[in-house]
Amino acid sequence: MADLDSLRTRFARTLEAARGPAGGPDPAPYAGNLLSRWQEPQRRYHTVEHLTAVLDRVDELERYAHDPDVVRLAAWFHDAVYLPDRSENEERSARLAERALAEAGVPEAKTAEAARLVRLTVTHDPADDDPDGQVLCDADLAILASSPSAYAAYTTAVREEYHFIPNDAFREGRTAILRQLLDLPRLFRTPYAAAKWEATARHNLTAELEMLSLPSHDAS
Repeated sequence: MADLDSLRTRFARTLEAARGPAGGPDPAPYAGNLLSRWQEPQRRYHTVEHLTAVLDRVDELERYAHDPDVVRLAAWFHDAVYLPDRSENEERSARLAERALAEAGVPEAKTAEAARLVRLTVTHDPADDDPDGQVLCDADLAILASSPSAYAAYTTAVREEYHFIPNDAFREGRTAILRQLLDLPRLFRTPYAAAKWEATARHNLTAELEMLSLPSHDAS
């Protein structure tokens, strides 16, 4: 289980660092709103556990970032709006970031950058000269390089989020996503992630793709 008190403290620390000496409103209501979003009942994978994992990976990769605190803010917002049956979650999450961070006292340029990073999670394909984008995308995709049991739990949770989609349609959509990821020249852009996670992630993705290609005996 995620440590909610620890997450509130992490958010406050990040917000205060991003907005600088000018300060701003109490971070607690913003953290509370975000955490309530991350605990919505429709979520099975995109939960506070995923948020914690992404924040932990950002910490692991922060030496590659230009502005680690803005990357952390983007991580907090990147799936803050998440409805599995909607296609514009990233855009709505970015707009939430624009409104909330501006109100919370984050400077305009940093607010805009956090929102840009949230939108980048649509493709997970940051430019070569985008270190902050590379750190956020690598952190978000790190689950792909997890152990076989953790990867199986991840795929099960994703399927549960899309429980309303018939099996054949889900397999088709999931297959397209896996192929899109495998077609990327590199899944991970930071040197550390490329060295530590790339091979395992490609193995996991390929194994899942092969499993999805097996004939289904489920009539749904």
